Amino acid sequence: MQIEEIKKRAKAVGLKPPAGKVKKLDLVREIQKAEGNFPCFGTAEKYCDQLGCFFREDCLAGNF
Repeated sequence: MQIEEIKKRAKAVGLKPPAGKVKKLDLVREIQKAEGNFPCFGTAEKYCDQLGCFFREDCLAGNF
């Protein structure tokens, strides 16, 4: 997922757009917290119990 898509998702969950340059991992983790998930994007190793997480598939596929 591209950073622009992630920024749109952040706005959709009520987060203010970050000022300046922001790391993809940091923004995704803030979105995860806002959605009630653990801020763990990029840390899963073949398994993730966050079934409702919007970023689950990208994370498990190593797309970060």
